[in-house]
Amino acid sequence: MRRPIVLVPACTRQIGHFPNHAAQNKYVNAVVLGGRCMPLILPALAELTDMEAVLAVADGVMLTGSASNVHSDLYGQPIHNPALPLDAARDATTLPLIRAAVKRGIPLLGICRGFQEINVALGGTLHQAVQEVPGMMDHRDREDDALDVQYGPAHPIRLTPGGKFARMLGDPEEIIVNSLHGQGVDVLAQGLTVEAVAHDGLVEAYTIDAAQGFSLAVQWHPEWRITENPDSMKMFLAFGNACREYQARRQERA
Repeated sequence: MRRPIVLVPACTRQIGHFPNHAAQNKYVNAVVLGGRCMPLILPALAELTDMEAVLAVADGVMLTGSASNVHSDLYGQPIHNPALPLDAARDATTLPLIRAAVKRGIPLLGICRGFQEINVALGGTLHQAVQEVPGMMDHRDREDDALDVQYGPAHPIRLTPGGKFARMLGDPEEIIVNSLHGQGVDVLAQGLTVEAVAHDGLVEAYTIDAAQGFSLAVQWHPEWRITENPDSMKMFLAFGNACREYQARRQERA
């Protein structure tokens, strides 16, 4: 059996004189090394995306992190800091993709920006600057630090006892995660179940109640040095196994 195909939506990037569609190596590698699936980078074509065509070959969808933020217009707020980067083409590609994947029961994994995209796509809102919210800690990294420091262990999160994510990892009470985000969940969309929170109460992981198959969104970056992190390997293997199950069901229907 061929490896399942996992769609990895691209960001738009200006590289030199030319605009590009891009996905970072660490996300692509995590799909291969952790999920044992085949990543397929999906261009950020917005309304030009043929959603039926891409979903016809997809056995899973993984939404990556990004330097850009989900546009606040999409959850009814003015832009808080105009200096921060946006990616309207990615927004216009991923939000319809999320809703279509959930409807079809395609396994869905969201990381950092992807975690925020799923919440917005399903009707939730975001804090645009978590560090300015009373009672919340600063979840950002320092850009002048080395990458191993930026992506290093930052703080613990508490897992929901008996939750899907806790069971996936073997039922630990807490795990330590990295933290590289300025935005975070404000109002959680209806139909999402919290699977983990930071000690300041910020939602760090959730699942989708209506999803027929695998669904998980996490605020941190499990893809970083994935083979060195047993929790990340368990997470991606569970996602990959769900993609294999979806692939088998799809082939039975063909």
